[in-house]
Amino acid sequence: MFVDQVSVYVKAGDGGNGLVAYRREKYVPKGGPAGGDGGDGGDVVFEVDEGLNTLMDFRYNRHFKAKRGENGMSKNQHGKNASPLIVPVPPGTTVMDEDTGEVIADLTHHEQQAVIVSGGRGGRGNSRFATPRNPAPDFAENGEPGQERDIKVELKLIADVGLVGFPSVGKSTFISVVSAAKPKVADYHFTTLSPNLGVVDTSDHRSFVMADLPGLIEGAHSGVGLGHQFLRHVERTRVIVHVIDMAGTEGRDPYDDFVKINKELKEYDEKLMDRPQIIAANKMDMPGSEENLRIFKEKMVDDFPIYPISALTKEGLRDILFGIADTLDTIPKVAPMIEDTDEEVIYRYQKEKEPFTISRADDGAFVLSGDKIEKLFKMTDFARDEAVQRFARQLRGMGVDEALRKRGAKDGDTIRLLDFEFEFIE
Repeated sequence: MFVDQVSVYVKAGDGGNGLVAYRREKYVPKGGPAGGDGGDGGDVVFEVDEGLNTLMDFRYNRHFKAKRGENGMSKNQHGKNASPLIVPVPPGTTVMDEDTGEVIADLTHHEQQAVIVSGGRGGRGNSRFATPRNPAPDFAENGEPGQERDIKVELKLIADVGLVGFPSVGKSTFISVVSAAKPKVADYHFTTLSPNLGVVDTSDHRSFVMADLPGLIEGAHSGVGLGHQFLRHVERTRVIVHVIDMAGTEGRDPYDDFVKINKELKEYDEKLMDRPQIIAANKMDMPGSEENLRIFKEKMVDDFPIYPISALTKEGLRDILFGIADTLDTIPKVAPMIEDTDEEVIYRYQKEKEPFTISRADDGAFVLSGDKIEKLFKMTDFARDEAVQRFARQLRGMGVDEALRKRGAKDGDTIRLLDFEFEFIE
């Protein structure tokens, strides 16, 4: 089964907790704090494996969670950092944040890596909080929570040549006779339900990868038919081979087919019109094809090379394969990632996100939320009084107390943060 789009949940490892410990060695009176820091949590890293050509592995495993860091140890020993979780993906994989639509990574070449979510840092042990005022602190930090996000993973096949055209024009037959690919071939529309890849070797020892993309129809760019699912695969191809049923066996006009498919490609992405395009005038063994080809050439306004072929009888295949190989020789293997433009980039100041927000629940409680305040809360060990006092000082320093008073909080009111409740005390 060909899988080219999946939604996945990824969670980086949490940091290990810091330790509260003291030196208890012989002949070392009042040895002081000796709690070590926790180790960092593991990142989730996607790495390209050129042996893969589908996202099949994601179909059965939609949750990826890295390991947490090791807790700190006595004698100021640092906990072990967790190893990153390496997830293999095929070349051509694009990773996007499902909530924001932001592209996180575009992975194209073998062993390329991208950190999708970062692990949390380890919590600090009590020896890190020693001060002249408090030389033996009785608290440590919990590990920072690792990042987590829902992502959309898309595969855009990396092929040198993409075959496009209406259903039943002979794309699958064409790729089956010029390569070792064995797509399903039958006398009905949409026989091909997923792209097929084949390696083509010419008689002068040149080779390239060809992708047979399922049939496009009018309106494909807006979701009609099957084509909209696979239009993204055309983006990566260096040459587009437009297969046309020159015999008009479906009762359609070959030139109209050509115009409609190009319109769909343009509506999907205008840049596709800049790609070299070769026309494969297929089914030339059928009656009426010669006359249709003559009319087709008269109507053509673009100067695209046209190769009369018959995928069934293998007539003209040598010429078109040489033409494709010659065209590929003129195009760089790797398209430049940065385009030269005259545009100026202006960096504007972006206001830092608010550390907390206050809202009211239906029951009248004050609800605190915000990334910074929630992170502080999760990194506090509430089993220790000193840690609780430190958390209260941090909230006061952030201006939470003052903001609550302005919102009308009085002594004894309920304050809610995540799943926990506190009492507001003046």
